[in-house]
Amino acid sequence: MKISVVIPTYNRANTILRALKSVLNQSYKADEIIVIDDGSSDETQEILKKFQDQIVLISQDNLGVSSARNRGIELCKNEWVAFLDSDDFWHKDKLKLQVEFHTKNRDILFSHTNELWIRDDKVINQKSHHKKPQGECFLENLNFCKIAPSSVMINKKILKDVGYFDQSLKVCEDYDLWLRVLYKYSVGLLHERLVTKYDGEKNQLSYRYFAMDRFRVYALEKHLNSRYHVEIKTEIMKKLNILLNGSKRHKNQEIYEYCMNKLQELKW
Repeated sequence: MKISVVIPTYNRANTILRALKSVLNQSYKADEIIVIDDGSSDETQEILKKFQDQIVLISQDNLGVSSARNRGIELCKNEWVAFLDSDDFWHKDKLKLQVEFHTKNRDILFSHTNELWIRDDKVINQKSHHKKPQGECFLENLNFCKIAPSSVMINKKILKDVGYFDQSLKVCEDYDLWLRVLYKYSVGLLHERLVTKYDGEKNQLSYRYFAMDRFRVYALEKHLNSRYHVEIKTEIMKKLNILLNGSKRHKNQEIYEYCMNKLQELKW
């Protein structure tokens, strides 16, 4: 099985080497490694150029992580794609174990793994609601994204069917895509922790945007006319109420008006 790895990066000179080496050191070697530099202004380019004989290095203007991942997908020459965010790290057997899983389960075209979470050099204990989903689990993922891009291996047949990452979303683009995938496909789960995720980087998207449920509401609206319309409506209302209460507490007029306009637009 030949694997294409897509790594989007933006101003991650302090972490890109760790991420890239974790791919190069895999016990099962990737057939190609595509790194999309999304307009970095730090030393990211200089670091990556040292590996030009081992990777496909693409530079583009700063268009966002969805654009970078999508460009990588388009360039992939193989049917299987694995993603790695440039501040994360793969454990040595990550690809090997996922390849073995898909070889044994040829009807499953999408899988992810458990992860180790690190903040300030300390392991973060995961709560019960962070439990990773498997099988037909669209409804389990309505609350928040439980599938990390860095843990995913997916067949391009699925992406050609449901579409790529939504480039209009500044954050929660993974939540949006996995919902579209899970609406039609099952996901396999490898219970081993095969990815380390590092929390606390200053330029992580989760730290740059507030009231992120706005973006999840946008993703959920795509499914309002689906067979899960009741559950979707319930989840949207839940998120709008959270946003509304937060806007009142923090006296945020922008979010307050967003919620009121959205409720009027949806006529609820």
